[in-house]
Amino acid sequence: MSLNKSERRQRIKFRIRKIVSGTAAQPRLSVFRSNKEIYAQIIDDVNGVTLAAASSRDAGITKGTNIETAAAVGKAIAEKALKAGIDTISFDRGGYLYHGRVKSLAEGAREAGLKF
Repeated sequence: MSLNKSERRQRIKFRIRKIVSGTAAQPRLSVFRSNKEIYAQIIDDVNGVTLAAASSRDAGITKGTNIETAAAVGKAIAEKALKAGIDTISFDRGGYLYHGRVKSLAEGAREAGLKF
């Protein structure tokens, strides 16, 4: 049985979500990557609430290469999280490889002060 790209990613995503879950004390940083944009949310799964969100579509995010933009989104989400009193998170790569834009977003968030 051959899976297409989205079905394969969905399986990987479910496998990750069995392990990674967000609480109020340590919420989950979820990443979604489209062909043009990148989005990040900090989610408390226990209460089902999004605590902070940032994307490459937000005003104030500098446009450059995709990797530079992802790093800027990582910094923006970290600043919003720190402002909300969140400093430790669980990273959910959303079924994508920890490479390229996803890695850049994570490193940008770490540089801005998030721990994971």
